[in-house]
Amino acid sequence: MQEKLYFYYTNDLHSNFDNWPQVAGYLKGAKEERLAESSACWLIDIGDHVDRVHPIAEAFMGKANVELMNDVGYDLATIGNNEGITMAHEDLHHLYDDAEFQVACANLHSMTSTDPGWLNSTVHIQSDSGIKIGVIGLTAPFNAFYELLDWHISAPFQTLEKHVSSLKETADIIVLMSHLGISEDQEIARRFDDIDVIIGGHTHHMLRSGETINNTIITAAGKHCAFAGEVVLTWDHDQKRLIDKTAVVHDVTELPRDLTTEQTLNDLTNKANSLLEQTVIKLEQPIDVKWFQHTEIMQKLTETVKEWTHADVAMLNAGLLLDQIPAGEVTHKDIHRICPHPINPCMVELTGAELTEAIRGSLTRDFTELKLKGFGFRGEILGKMIYAGIDVETVLREDGSEYVERILHNGEPLDSERLYKVSTADTFTFGRLLPEIAKAEEKHYFLPEFLRDLLTDTLRHKWSAD
Repeated sequence: MQEKLYFYYTNDLHSNFDNWPQVAGYLKGAKEERLAESSACWLIDIGDHVDRVHPIAEAFMGKANVELMNDVGYDLATIGNNEGITMAHEDLHHLYDDAEFQVACANLHSMTSTDPGWLNSTVHIQSDSGIKIGVIGLTAPFNAFYELLDWHISAPFQTLEKHVSSLKETADIIVLMSHLGISEDQEIARRFDDIDVIIGGHTHHMLRSGETINNTIITAAGKHCAFAGEVVLTWDHDQKRLIDKTAVVHDVTELPRDLTTEQTLNDLTNKANSLLEQTVIKLEQPIDVKWFQHTEIMQKLTETVKEWTHADVAMLNAGLLLDQIPAGEVTHKDIHRICPHPINPCMVELTGAELTEAIRGSLTRDFTELKLKGFGFRGEILGKMIYAGIDVETVLREDGSEYVERILHNGEPLDSERLYKVSTADTFTFGRLLPEIAKAEEKHYFLPEFLRDLLTDTLRHKWSAD
């Protein structure tokens, strides 16, 4: 006798709720259909469901996301870096207290006295016919951030070596919920023959029909839940083994919207607006925000970052502020809308020569006009770099580009050999946007504060109100 086991999953929603009513309708319908035919079926999320870019996630610190997942009927989840490193320790510690699904993340460990009650390394589930499935979760090891929040992420491969052998003894099938990214998933498949399925995320990749490496099928469904994934495993009871594995993704954007979910989102939006309506400052005049020009608000924000981090120099890109700050009562909701990024301040040590090169790179059109996606940035373009603690003197070329003529710190030219403490957005410590900052050996991240928290302080303490 053969039996099919169904797994439906989402990954990397990032609190982008535009498609959530369709996702909810699809998942509810799929689960209802499978249970009606007495098939085993589970709903799974692979992390980064929470992203504080959205007012609902911000106001409820992720707990509303869990409520939405409960409403859909999820069975299992793991955490992504957006759950893990964008909120204070206590907020993550209690994030899933009311979850009606099981959370597994084998490489997450609290550095305080107790782990959360909801945290499992592995989870065992079973079909009505007795097929035993061991599920393990893993998340990306961003310990430079996690450890500042009193969490530690153990190495994924060592964690698997610890757990897979024991799962093999107690389960017929092993499923990995992986918020590690496609390269890591592929390498795991090469090394661990006993893992049957890897449902992935983090790098926002999409595998429309899965990818098979050795004995393992790998799958993922992109980002923002425009697609939901389905894995079907076929178990042969006579042979007592899997005989087939398939994976597909389904476009949900044109599917009917679940009206109950839509109403819940409307209610949560109204509640979030109410929670975020506290006044920060009352302004007689709006505050201008310009992406390609120097503005007073960006100058003051950059100065706040310099002072708050006790740096020698600070530099922030003007594209961090998405819109002007309106006249009248400015609320936390306004500030969240204007600066929605889950970006933390960061301080690096650069020599004067390295700082000069970083400044030169920030003046190019390739930098200022870059339409960045990712690295925490939720805006449109990077924009002009604004500095505090230094004076950057430039000349304008005939083609409109700027050239650095002189950089002064405390009235003196930068010393090419001296180390300077430079504070900026943590965005620039990743990738190749500003290589000198990204490759700096000394990096100090400031958590859990986001740049919008420092914008709030700037308005309260450095800006005249009425």
